[in-house]
Amino acid sequence: MINKVLCILVVVLSHTAWSQDEDRAAVNGKIVSNTNDLEGVYVVNAQTEVMVTTAADGSFSIMAKPGDTLVFSSIQFKENRVLLTNENFTDLNFIVKLSLVMHQLQEVIVRRYDNINAVSLGIVPSNQKTYTEAERKLRTATDLDAHVGLGGSISLDPILNVFSGRSAMLKKEVAVEKKEFFMKLLENMFSLDHFVNRLKIPSEYVKGFEYYAVENDRFTVILNSKNKTSTEFLLAELAVKYKEILANENK
Repeated sequence: MINKVLCILVVVLSHTAWSQDEDRAAVNGKIVSNTNDLEGVYVVNAQTEVMVTTAADGSFSIMAKPGDTLVFSSIQFKENRVLLTNENFTDLNFIVKLSLVMHQLQEVIVRRYDNINAVSLGIVPSNQKTYTEAERKLRTATDLDAHVGLGGSISLDPILNVFSGRSAMLKKEVAVEKKEFFMKLLENMFSLDHFVNRLKIPSEYVKGFEYYAVENDRFTVILNSKNKTSTEFLLAELAVKYKEILANENK
């Protein structure tokens, strides 16, 4: 009986999915703008999350139906959303106009302050010793063991250390581990070619851009959701801002 019910459910779900796909047809169009660089613009059906990219002449073809919304996005264009109508499927000249992103930079004055650093600002203590992960674990273990008295009792000082400076150190380690986790997740999701050729990040700055991206809390939330389309959109936005930073630094 259970097997029969499962079979019926599979048939119903398959028919529903097939019916939804059957309702959609290919809509063909073309993007235009004040540039000849029209290749590689993302075209996403917001309802189905199906994504295609435009050809060198700006043309595209994507499965959709009237009432679906197409999202056009790229690092060089402002995002544009188009609600499809019946005419878009019969119009041989379905054109979508995109506006270039204009970045007007204000005057930037760069001054060097050699006397200002992490130590002078009190962020890092002077002459602070740095530890590897193994050294930190060893130091933590030996410090506690050194205060274990007879009968296995522990004095109050190391306990206070655990809940003060040592706990702060552990929190920093956890933060670093999270950043490393997001870095690996990002690198597994997108290849080096994507950063260099799609996002136009110079190869020597790709690693720096990855660190920049995972410092963005909004981005890490989307990245952790494993939604590649949303992640790719936000990554493109961050790439524009990162290249602005590089341009300012190289002046």
